Amino acid sequence: MALSKTERRQRIKNRIRKVISGTAEKPRLAVFRSNKEIYAQLVDDVKGVTLVAASSRDKEIAGSKGTKIEVSALVGKAIAEKALKAGIETVSFDRGGYLYHGRVKSLAEGAREAGLKF
Repeated sequence: MALSKTERRQRIKNRIRKVISGTAEKPRLAVFRSNKEIYAQLVDDVKGVTLVAASSRDKEIAGSKGTKIEVSALVGKAIAEKALKAGIETVSFDRGGYLYHGRVKSLAEGAREAGLKF
Protein backbone atom coordinates (compact mmCIF):
# COMPACT_ATOMS: atom_id res chain seq x y z
CA MET A 1 0.00 0.00 0.00
CA ALA A 2 1.28 3.45 -0.91
CA LEU A 3 2.33 5.91 1.78
CA SER A 4 0.21 8.95 2.47
CA LYS A 5 1.69 12.37 1.80
CA THR A 6 2.36 13.03 5.48
CA GLU A 7 3.91 9.59 6.08
CA ARG A 8 6.20 10.05 3.08
CA ARG A 9 7.26 13.49 4.33
CA GLN A 10 7.90 12.10 7.82
CA ARG A 11 10.20 9.38 6.41
CA ILE A 12 12.14 11.94 4.38
CA LYS A 13 12.33 14.23 7.43
CA ASN A 14 13.74 11.40 9.58
CA ARG A 15 16.31 10.57 6.92
CA ILE A 16 17.44 14.21 6.78
CA ARG A 17 17.58 14.54 10.57
CA LYS A 18 19.93 11.54 10.83
CA VAL A 19 22.54 13.63 9.01
CA ILE A 20 21.75 17.24 10.00
CA SER A 21 22.08 18.39 13.60
CA GLY A 22 22.39 21.90 14.98
CA THR A 23 24.85 23.24 17.55
CA ALA A 24 25.15 26.63 19.21
CA GLU A 25 27.83 27.69 16.68
CA LYS A 26 26.05 26.25 13.63
CA PRO A 27 22.33 25.83 14.37
CA ARG A 28 19.81 24.02 12.20
CA LEU A 29 17.50 26.24 10.13
CA ALA A 30 14.24 24.27 10.34
CA VAL A 31 11.41 25.11 7.94
CA PHE A 32 7.73 24.27 8.39
CA ARG A 33 5.24 25.01 5.66
CA SER A 34 1.49 24.99 6.15
CA ASN A 35 -1.09 25.76 3.49
CA LYS A 36 -1.24 29.46 4.37
CA GLU A 37 1.86 30.24 6.43
CA ILE A 38 5.58 29.43 6.58
CA TYR A 39 7.73 29.22 9.69
CA ALA A 40 11.50 29.13 10.18
CA GLN A 41 13.54 28.66 13.32
CA LEU A 42 17.17 28.22 14.28
CA VAL A 43 17.53 25.24 16.61
CA ASP A 44 20.40 24.16 18.86
CA ASP A 45 19.84 20.39 19.00
CA VAL A 46 22.49 19.86 21.67
CA LYS A 47 20.53 21.87 24.23
CA GLY A 48 17.16 21.38 22.53
CA VAL A 49 16.51 25.12 22.34
CA THR A 50 15.13 27.43 19.66
CA LEU A 51 17.55 30.34 19.28
CA VAL A 52 15.70 32.53 16.76
CA ALA A 53 12.34 32.22 15.02
CA ALA A 54 10.47 34.04 12.27
CA SER A 55 7.22 33.36 10.45
CA SER A 56 4.79 34.84 7.99
CA ARG A 57 2.52 35.59 10.97
CA ASP A 58 4.95 38.15 12.44
CA LYS A 59 3.48 41.66 12.48
CA GLU A 60 5.99 43.25 10.09
CA ILE A 61 5.59 40.43 7.54
CA ALA A 62 1.85 39.73 7.90
CA GLY A 63 0.99 43.26 6.79
CA SER A 64 2.82 42.90 3.47
CA LYS A 65 0.88 41.96 0.39
CA GLY A 66 2.16 39.49 -2.17
CA THR A 67 2.19 35.86 -3.16
CA LYS A 68 3.16 33.12 -0.74
CA ILE A 69 6.55 32.83 -2.47
CA GLU A 70 7.25 36.55 -1.99
CA VAL A 71 6.23 36.33 1.67
CA SER A 72 8.55 33.33 2.10
CA ALA A 73 11.47 35.41 0.87
CA LEU A 74 10.61 38.06 3.47
CA VAL A 75 10.59 35.39 6.19
CA GLY A 76 14.03 34.25 5.01
CA LYS A 77 15.36 37.80 5.23
CA ALA A 78 13.80 38.27 8.68
CA ILE A 79 15.33 35.09 10.10
CA ALA A 80 18.73 36.04 8.66
CA GLU A 81 18.59 39.52 10.21
CA LYS A 82 17.62 38.09 13.61
CA ALA A 83 20.36 35.47 13.36
CA LEU A 84 23.03 38.04 12.51
CA LYS A 85 21.91 40.14 15.50
CA ALA A 86 22.31 37.04 17.67
CA GLY A 87 25.83 36.50 16.28
CA ILE A 88 25.01 33.51 14.07
CA GLU A 89 26.46 33.55 10.55
CA THR A 90 26.39 29.93 9.35
CA VAL A 91 23.56 27.41 9.62
CA SER A 92 22.71 23.98 8.31
CA PHE A 93 19.49 24.02 6.28
CA ASP A 94 16.74 21.55 7.20
CA ARG A 95 14.03 21.61 4.57
CA GLY A 96 11.80 19.47 6.80
CA GLY A 97 10.97 16.81 4.24
CA TYR A 98 9.70 19.31 1.68
CA LEU A 99 11.15 19.56 -1.80
CA TYR A 100 13.69 22.35 -2.30
CA HIS A 101 11.28 24.18 -4.56
CA GLY A 102 8.80 27.02 -4.40
CA ARG A 103 8.32 28.53 -0.94
CA VAL A 104 11.13 26.55 0.71
CA LYS A 105 13.58 27.61 -1.98
CA SER A 106 12.38 31.22 -1.75
CA LEU A 107 12.94 31.25 2.02
CA ALA A 108 16.46 29.84 1.61
CA GLU A 109 17.38 32.36 -1.09
CA GLY A 110 15.99 35.24 1.01
CA ALA A 111 18.12 34.14 3.96
CA ARG A 112 21.22 33.90 1.75
CA GLU A 113 20.62 37.38 0.31
CA ALA A 114 20.42 38.82 3.82
CA GLY A 115 23.83 37.35 4.69
CA LEU A 116 23.24 33.91 6.19
CA LYS A 117 25.66 31.21 5.00
CA PHE A 118 24.69 27.56 4.40
